[in-house]
Formats: sequence, structure tokens, C-alpha cells
Amino acid sequence: MYKRQKQYPVTLKIAYSETSIKLTALIRLVLVIPIIIVLTLISSYTEALSVAVALMILFREKYPVWWFDWNLALTKFSLRIAAYALLMRDEYPSTDADQAIQVGIPYPDVKKDLNRWMPLVKWFLAIPHFIVLLFMFIAVVFCSVFAWFSILFTGRYPKGIFDFVEGFLRWALRVTAYVFLLTTDEYPPFRLGE
Repeated sequence: MYKRQKQYPVTLKIAYSETSIKLTALIRLVLVIPIIIVLTLISSYTEALSVAVALMILFREKYPVWWFDWNLALTKFSLRIAAYALLMRDEYPSTDADQAIQVGIPYPDVKKDLNRWMPLVKWFLAIPHFIVLLFMFIAVVFCSVFAWFSILFTGRYPKGIFDFVEGFLRWALRVTAYVFLLTTDEYPPFRLGE
């Protein structure tokens, strides 16, 4: 009998659109530059914030809510930009509205849900994920180029490619939540699906 896989606590769902705007797809790499600059300026402190959160978990067994809220908002913003740059969505990425991208990252109860020593080794444990995601990223680039041509000629993003790219972003989000956001100690699954 088939047993349903347990859902990982970190989720991502991007709404699929039947049609794409050919003109914006044609110049998308130019249109995305200003919002990437904004993201770069905002996220320049994120690495230091990850270290600070790790220290708070290690020594105080706390994850300040405002740090979690900041990390969650920045993660959602990054995913809106990724979906736009990868031609999955046509609306320009909002700096605050969720748009058609649903991200679920639960706030951790540090004393109950997290091991205070795990932040010291999570980056090491995630090395296999980093390797797989690197190769998958290369495939995503090729898929996005194919999708770009498909949008220009048919006005549609191929659903199979959309599902693969969405799965890649979901997988990357799970690893990010595990290693950098430190919101879960549950090891990310090696799968694209939910």
C-alpha cells in the first residue's frame, strides 16, 4: 500500500498562469535589474543576521520574533524576484504584497522545536543539498531559456518546466530555512514536490 509522504514544514506554491506577456518576457533581464539592486542593498546584512540568530539559539534559546519576521519578509521578496526573473510570473515583484506566491515558514518554538547545538553543524549537513541544487540550478537556467523561447512563440510557459522550476525553488527554500533561517531542525527532503 502506498504511504503518503509527510509534508515538510516549509512550503512554497507559485500560481501558474495560462498566458505570459511576450513583450515583458523579451526584456525581462533588463526589467529585473532595479529590483535586484534593491534586494542586494536590503539583504547585505542577512549573513550577519543568520549568525546573530544562531548565537541567540545557541546561548539564549530564543529566536526573536522581529528577526523571524524580517527573515520571512526578505525570503518572500527574494522568491517574488526569482519567480519574475525566471519568467514564472508577469507582475513586477512587490516589496510587500505576497502576490501569487505562497510561502509557509512556521515560527519555531526554540526550546521545543530546535536543538540549540544544531546551528553549528547544519551548514555541514546540508552539503549534499548544495551539490544537488547546484546541478539543478544549471538545469533551471536551461529550462528558463527554453521557456523564454516558448513564451515568445506561443505566449505560454510550459507547465512541466514551470513545475520543475517551482520544485527547485521549493527545495532551495527548504534548505535555506534549515541552514540560514534556522527555523527548523527537520532535515530537508531530497524532492521537488510538496
